[in-house]
Amino acid sequence: MVQGRKLPIGIQDFESLRKDNYVYVDKTEYIYKLVHSGKPYFLSRPRRFGKSLFLSTLRAYFEGRRELFTGLKIMELEGDGPDAWQKYPVFYFDFNKDEYRREAAIESVLEGHLEKWEEQYRVDKGSRSLAGRFQKLIEKAYEESGKGVVVLVDEYDKALLETDDERLEHNKAVFKGFFSTLKSYDHYLKFVFLTGVTKFSKVSIFSDLNQLRDISLIPEYNGICGIMQSELIEHFAPEINELAIANGIDRENCLMKLKKMYDGYHFGPDTDGVYNPFSLLNAFADKNFGMYWFATGTPTFLIEKLKKSGFDAKRFTGEEFYEEEGSLTDYRVESDDPVPLFYQTGYLTIKGFDKEFRSYALGYPNEEVKYGFLKSLAPYYLCAEKETNPLDVRSFVLDIRKGNTDSLRDRFTALFARLPYPTDEKIVEQNFQNVIYIVFMLLGQYTFTEIHSAKGRADCIVETDDYVYIFEFKRDKSAQEALKQIEDMDYAKPYAADKRKLLKIGVNFDSKERSINGWEVR
Repeated sequence: MVQGRKLPIGIQDFESLRKDNYVYVDKTEYIYKLVHSGKPYFLSRPRRFGKSLFLSTLRAYFEGRRELFTGLKIMELEGDGPDAWQKYPVFYFDFNKDEYRREAAIESVLEGHLEKWEEQYRVDKGSRSLAGRFQKLIEKAYEESGKGVVVLVDEYDKALLETDDERLEHNKAVFKGFFSTLKSYDHYLKFVFLTGVTKFSKVSIFSDLNQLRDISLIPEYNGICGIMQSELIEHFAPEINELAIANGIDRENCLMKLKKMYDGYHFGPDTDGVYNPFSLLNAFADKNFGMYWFATGTPTFLIEKLKKSGFDAKRFTGEEFYEEEGSLTDYRVESDDPVPLFYQTGYLTIKGFDKEFRSYALGYPNEEVKYGFLKSLAPYYLCAEKETNPLDVRSFVLDIRKGNTDSLRDRFTALFARLPYPTDEKIVEQNFQNVIYIVFMLLGQYTFTEIHSAKGRADCIVETDDYVYIFEFKRDKSAQEALKQIEDMDYAKPYAADKRKLLKIGVNFDSKERSINGWEVR
């Protein structure tokens, strides 16, 4: 790390960041815009994207902590008007710090917040309900200060996502009773801001607060969290240079690698890419292009959703993969479609927008997410525990580079032998196709790989410096039939003048035996 420069990895408190002289990417212009154009807002962003830090910055602003904002954009925007840097009563709810599968967890978190504020405002809780106590606090804070109350809610949906079905309905009911207060107490409120990974459809926070403005897909707020390309260049020039030197590349190639690994998030139609801040800062600190965001773990609720959905991994590769606008902004627990959740949690992002049909083209944001996600899928499809690694990508790549087709055959045979034994033929076919897809997509990290499924194109093509492989996979047919298709459809024609060795490989999978019973190389 550059001497004297501190990177704010994991720093979520604005005061600590500023007082301890961490590098700060100025987002205060967004605060000015929000505060001076509306009152109640909701923002959805993936985990570790800076939501908590932004909320902490809002808190400092409404507490009148002017000294923390010296030199930042909002100082210039606010000026010295009579309304600038006023202090307001702030109620800050943090739902990050608990485990919501245990009984009464949500009540315990709310109780902890309320008790602290009741002591601060000298309010006796009496026999009131949680909602009644919150109402009393709002009234008292408004009365004492003569100003509207600010309510900030961080990661509201953690109590809804990270729990079981029984507690989910309970927690939703608690939220309904508690936060409905905000609607009836609008007169007492100066500002309301909620953050989360998802926007739960039919949850009281959104149905009762029907005036709540969801800015998650508004282009002007695309860069409210995360790091833009211009911010990367402006704020991290020394770290970019050090990263380049440590990896033996020049600055231009370093920027290209950073972009491929960590950029590519889009939170609105026709918006610039946003870098994942957690991964970017860790890459600078370690001087390494690692998979940092993915290393923090795939949330349990996402894996559970995946298992229930009959997920087709190939669905996320096509250029024509679209999702309607409404389905991206709302998450319905009862829906089997995992796509909205994959988008909101950051595993997919917006790649394009069809204005006529109001639908979004989706895809992986970057290589970190793409390859990390595919690696996490392998144990699910291959009946492996999380701790095991059923897919040895390195060995596959080495065999491909050496032209070792016998070893490749043995590796595919071993993988297919691990497939589960469902009775549904559609699931058998889907699992078979998904394993092929995952293997070749992961090979694409180290080789040039094309994966096709349309009629008239080979299933998979892999190119190295010395070899070109054309693969055709069949199920319950024969390897000879697969090879015949390669020949009849003339899949090798584009490589007629290529000096590399061309290998045509026909493969047949026996779904009853769960094994390769045909492997022909020509």
